Amino acid sequence: MVAGIASVIYSRKENILVFPVGLISTVIYIYLYITHGLYADASVNFYYTVMSVIGWLMWARKTDGHTALLITSSSKKEWWQAVVFFAVCWLILFMVLKNFTDSTVPQADAFTSAAAFTGMWLMNKKKLENWVWWIITDLASIPLNFYKHLVFTSFQYAVFLVLATMGYMTWREKIRTQNAATL
Repeated sequence: MVAGIASVIYSRKENILVFPVGLISTVIYIYLYITHGLYADASVNFYYTVMSVIGWLMWARKTDGHTALLITSSSKKEWWQAVVFFAVCWLILFMVLKNFTDSTVPQADAFTSAAAFTGMWLMNKKKLENWVWWIITDLASIPLNFYKHLVFTSFQYAVFLVLATMGYMTWREKIRTQNAATL
């Protein structure tokens, strides 16, 4: 829990430590979710592990000594791409969970996982809207984890919800500051 919360705090601060600290959490949660039958959530943590390495490389790129990747808002086209990405992930995960696992909550597990896949994809690209997808993930994950008797994990997602809301506000302000500096 501590590593997961710390990684979100680092993300909010646009600190590259989000990735190595997040890796500690994701590896632990792969095991935890498999043992509790939340296979899509386990797959999301495997995805986080892979995407953390990719994001670490993307965020580490420098141009003239400064980060090459700035926080931006998604265009309308990028929003639609994110929605389609989410829908495809949800459908694939739901079908796999329903037909090939003993999951008792395939729709909910697929939903939270697809939203998280989308949030991580956008976070690596430093898109403001990653926080919207994290908020959706957190809102759905709190009751799902409670239902699966993962009470501390439900609490962690409640903390994530607060941090994601704060992250959205922080990144939105950074975009405003960037835009004001270019004018």
